[in-house]
Amino acid sequence: MSQRVSALPEVVNARDGSVLVQIPAGEFSMGSEAGFPSERPVHQVMVERYWIGKYLVTNVQYEQFVRDTDHRVPYVDDPRVTMDNWDVQQRTYPPGRGQHPVVLVSWQDAVAYCAWAGGRLPTEAEWERAARGGLEGKLYPWGDEIDPSKANYDNGNGTSPVGGYAPNAYGLYDTAGNAWEWVADWYDPKYYRTSPVTNPPGPSQGSTRVLRGGAWLLFPQFCRVAYRFREGADFRFNLIGFRLACSW
Repeated sequence: MSQRVSALPEVVNARDGSVLVQIPAGEFSMGSEAGFPSERPVHQVMVERYWIGKYLVTNVQYEQFVRDTDHRVPYVDDPRVTMDNWDVQQRTYPPGRGQHPVVLVSWQDAVAYCAWAGGRLPTEAEWERAARGGLEGKLYPWGDEIDPSKANYDNGNGTSPVGGYAPNAYGLYDTAGNAWEWVADWYDPKYYRTSPVTNPPGPSQGSTRVLRGGAWLLFPQFCRVAYRFREGADFRFNLIGFRLACSW
């Protein structure tokens, strides 16, 4: 049975065309007792209203940002990522992949895009609230059982176009699988022990940034809605993208 999608308000961001879903203010249970130590303890978090991208930012959108700002294009000199490398001379994305999520972007690249688009990266708490779609205590955005018909994971075929799988109950797509998503926070495996109840901003410092949601190549456990991953802010690979958030 498919889950019912809530009719939350949506707007289109004029700068980059992102469809943004309004997540209402409210509390949710963050973390998982069934996961790794960094996901514990499960704790109540209150977040104010915010907007978040219905989809991951796509190559088409990122190309406009690149043209407007002369920002570097997504390219890594690594044979494993050839299919996702942009043409450095033409500054264009790979043919036929316009609606795929942009990948090969660092945390700094994602922050620069969000600033250009008039927004920001979501906090880790905002991301998890939106990704859960109102389903408390579940392992995945749709329930407790992994389902290959609901997400792009554990395959060698690369990213899929955004919106190719059913949305969660808040109407967001690809909050499990397809591409890891950078969020704003520094990573601290013990942060949940002392994090504020209201609008937790993440640690004040750190050496790595948080990634959420899993990716196309990875096992189901990484797609769990509470799973926390991390990389250095300058790290780029074709498993990593992001989505826009706003505080209007």
